[in-house]
Amino acid sequence: MVTKVYGDTGVDKIVDGTITSSDFAAGANVISSGTSVSASGTSVDFTGIPSWVKRITVMLDKIASNGTPGNASFLIQLGDSGGIETTGYAGTGHYVSTGLVLFTSTSGIRISNGVLAGTLSGNFTITLQDSATNSWVTTGIWEAPSDGYGGFSAFSKSLSGTLDRVRITTINGTDTFNTGNINILYE
Repeated sequence: MVTKVYGDTGVDKIVDGTITSSDFAAGANVISSGTSVSASGTSVDFTGIPSWVKRITVMLDKIASNGTPGNASFLIQLGDSGGIETTGYAGTGHYVSTGLVLFTSTSGIRISNGVLAGTLSGNFTITLQDSATNSWVTTGIWEAPSDGYGGFSAFSKSLSGTLDRVRITTINGTDTFNTGNINILYE
């Protein structure tokens, strides 16, 4: 399902239907939704993202993996027609428990530090910073209420081509998701 969102003198209208090129010519703001999927396997991929996309929101709803606490961490990775890019990410994240703890990653946008025993929910916004260099920046916030943690992160990544896919994966690539749902919005 695709949703059209139009501004109309300060009032938004939402209409279900197919987006056409005339929607863009009219200056409409278009927000499209992927299809929510159950988190399973070692990764969840969203492919076929249109070349006009400037912002993607990754939505995580109560995801968890079979990784042991200390290893249960997740990454968002970006890709283009050459595939998912697994190197060259820059950024940091923090989680809050009894203090502020730092974590980093160069292999993806790190979602948590791996101490989780329960489920994690949150939103991560990925925004095109420079179309000439396919540079993307991201901010995100998450919570794991049963563990008493919450966290946030900010990362950047330049792709070798135009972004057309996003992957959510377990940090070691061998742990598997065992619960939760994942979806994206793109605009």
